[in-house]
Amino acid sequence: MVSYKLVLVDTPAPYVRRVTLNRPEKRNALNATLQREVIDALREGDRDPEVRVQIVRGAGTSFSAGYDLAPEPGEYATEGGGQGAFQRTVVDRWTGIWDLDKPVIAQVHGHCLAGGSELATGCDLVYVAEDAKIGYPAVRFGVPDMQYQAWLLGMRKAMEFMLTGDSMSGAEAVEHGFANRAYPAAELEEHVLERAQRVAQIPADVLQANKRTVHRAMERMGLRDALRAGTELSALAVHNDGFKAFMASAQEKGLTKALSERDTSFGDGRTGDARPPR
Repeated sequence: MVSYKLVLVDTPAPYVRRVTLNRPEKRNALNATLQREVIDALREGDRDPEVRVQIVRGAGTSFSAGYDLAPEPGEYATEGGGQGAFQRTVVDRWTGIWDLDKPVIAQVHGHCLAGGSELATGCDLVYVAEDAKIGYPAVRFGVPDMQYQAWLLGMRKAMEFMLTGDSMSGAEAVEHGFANRAYPAAELEEHVLERAQRVAQIPADVLQANKRTVHRAMERMGLRDALRAGTELSALAVHNDGFKAFMASAQEKGLTKALSERDTSFGDGRTGDARPPR
């Protein structure tokens, strides 16, 4: 088995492999290393004949709070050059989960924001804690890298999601089509394992064929092309005055304070007790 820095791998049940994002002190913020390692671990499991289904979850209080907005210098240098390189890389990375032979389940608790929601979107099944917070607050200063919202939520909910940056609970995520089922947080792991073991009763080659039927149908409707096309809008948006003002604020005041100021009028995020203006 490959050794990883930021993910843990275990086998909680026969034919079930589990990959845990292990950066809890950062709420599993997705830096370049963590992004690569979760995909490498899933690919490793995909090659293992003893694995039929995989689970992705987060250590600590959250699934993932999103991409790391304060990476180490040069951290993303290997992602390729040119305008929109980061956006293309992450979209190809998460949609690449669809190309794995074996199904992947996202086990979502706590915060599942921005890039975290993109990772969950790339998984084949999504089970969530009822009180999870799933959203894309980064639309308050920029454009998402992977624009799944209209596909999963429908036009009206997606529009509200994109124009406010408000999060939805796990229960709401099921109602609107982002997730399959929601469970009380304390019972989430138990139920996810039950669902994984139910999937694992089916032979791997049959699972592969049935997984393909759904993804191929979505691709015929244009899902992957739409996500990739959206990276161009995301790349262009970094030149908007609003985006540049937020990044300047983060550089001057620090990311935590900039995020708090961004969310104060909305009464959420890092300013949970604040109330929006009337």
